[in-house]
Amino acid sequence: MSLRSRVTWLVASCVAGAVALVSLGAYLTVKENLYAQIDNALIRKATETVKSDVIANTPSGSFPAAFLQLSDVQFAVIDANGRALFPEEDLPPIGGTEVGVARGQDNGEIRTDLRTDTRVLSVRYGDGQALVLAQSLKPTKQQLADLALVLLLIGGAGVVVAALAGTAVARTGLSPVQRLTRATERVARTGDLRPIQVDGDDELARLSHSFNVMLAAVSDAQDRQRQLVADAGHELRTPLTSLRTNLELLLSAERPDAPTLSEVDRSEIHADLRAQLDELTQLIGDLVELAREDGPGQVRESVDMVELTEQALDRARRRAGDVHFEVDLRPWFLLGDPAALERAVLNLLDNAVKFSPPGGTVRVDLRPAGHGYAFLQVADAGPGIKDSDLPYVFNRFYRSDEARTLPGSGLGLAIVKSAVERHGGAVYAGRSADGGALMAIRLPGAPSTG
Repeated sequence: MSLRSRVTWLVASCVAGAVALVSLGAYLTVKENLYAQIDNALIRKATETVKSDVIANTPSGSFPAAFLQLSDVQFAVIDANGRALFPEEDLPPIGGTEVGVARGQDNGEIRTDLRTDTRVLSVRYGDGQALVLAQSLKPTKQQLADLALVLLLIGGAGVVVAALAGTAVARTGLSPVQRLTRATERVARTGDLRPIQVDGDDELARLSHSFNVMLAAVSDAQDRQRQLVADAGHELRTPLTSLRTNLELLLSAERPDAPTLSEVDRSEIHADLRAQLDELTQLIGDLVELAREDGPGQVRESVDMVELTEQALDRARRRAGDVHFEVDLRPWFLLGDPAALERAVLNLLDNAVKFSPPGGTVRVDLRPAGHGYAFLQVADAGPGIKDSDLPYVFNRFYRSDEARTLPGSGLGLAIVKSAVERHGGAVYAGRSADGGALMAIRLPGAPSTG
C-alpha cells in the first residue's frame, strides 16, 4: 500500500472512530433521557392519582373518575391476589412485583416487561390493593431507531468526506515526496544530478533542499574525481613517456647492428630512469595520500600540535641539508587525525626546504590567534611566490614556472589544504618578511586539553 493510501486510510479511520464514539455517546445519552422521561411521567401520574383529593373522598369499593386522566397509559387496580379490580380489559402486565406491592411486601420499582415491551410501575393504592401503570416503549424505540439511522448516515457521510479530504491532502502534501522519489530513481537510472524543485518551507521542503545539497555534494565529488583523474593522467604522461623513450633507447642499443652506447651515456640514461621512477613513486604516493584525505575521517583523538610539529621537524631536518630551522611553538590542542595533520605539517616544511637557498633559514611559528583558533606559519627565504600564483598554490597539480624544474608532484600543498579543511581550518599563502614564501594554516582548538 502506498504512503498516500495509508494516509487516506488513517484519516478515514480516525474520523470513523471519532464519529462512532460521538454517535454512541449521543445515542446512549438520548436513550437514557427518553427512558428517564417515561419513568418520571409514570411516577408523577401515579403520585398525583393516588394522592388526589377526589380519590381520597371516594367511598371504598368505588373507582373515581380521576382515573380518566390515565387514559394515555395502561392502568389497573389489583388486589392481593393479582386480580384486576378495575378496569376489566386492556390491562397492564401484572407480575410478582405488582402483587408484592398490593400485599405490602414490596415498595415497588419500575421495571421493563420484555414480553409486552413496556415500562411498569406499581404503587400502594389502599389496603390489599395496588395501582399498576404501564407505558409502551415502542414509540420511544422508534425514535431511537430514527436517531440511530440519522447518526449512521451523518457519520458515514463524514467518513466519506474525510476520506476524500485525506486523499486530497495526501496528494498535495506528498507531492514533494513523489518528486523526490522520481529524482532518486532518475539519479539511479541515468546518473543525472540536476536538483529538484523546492516549494514552501515545511519539513518536506527542507528534505528536498537537503536532497539538493546532497546532489550538489555528489556532483562536486564527481567533478573533483574527474579532474583528479585527468590531472593525474596528464602528470603521469610525461614521466611515462620519458621512461619509455629511455627504455627503448637501451633496448635498441642492445641489438647486434645498433651503435654501442658509451658508458657515460648509459650512466646518464640509468640516472634518468631512477629519477623518473622516483618521480612516479612520489606522484603515486601523493595520489594515494590525497585520495585518503578526500575520504571520510575516521580517526578522532586529542592532538598536541607542539608535539606533532616537533615530530615533523625531526623528519624534515634529516633531509634538509644545511637549511636551518627557527622554531617558536606555543601549546595548542585539537581533536583530529594526528597522522593527517603531521603529513600536512611535514609537506609545508618540505616545501619550505625545497625553495630555501643553501644555508637558508626556515621559520616555524605556532601561536593562538583568539576566537578558538591558532595559526601555524612556515616561512622561508626563497624566491617567494608571484602574486599571480598565490590564488592557485594549493590547487592540485599546480606548479609555478619556477617550480617546474624542481622535483615534486604538485600535490603536496593540495594534501595540506585537504587535511586542514577536513579539521575545520583554512590555508593561506603569502610573502614572508625575508621575501620568500609564507604558508599558514589555521586550526580550531584550545591552548590546553581542559
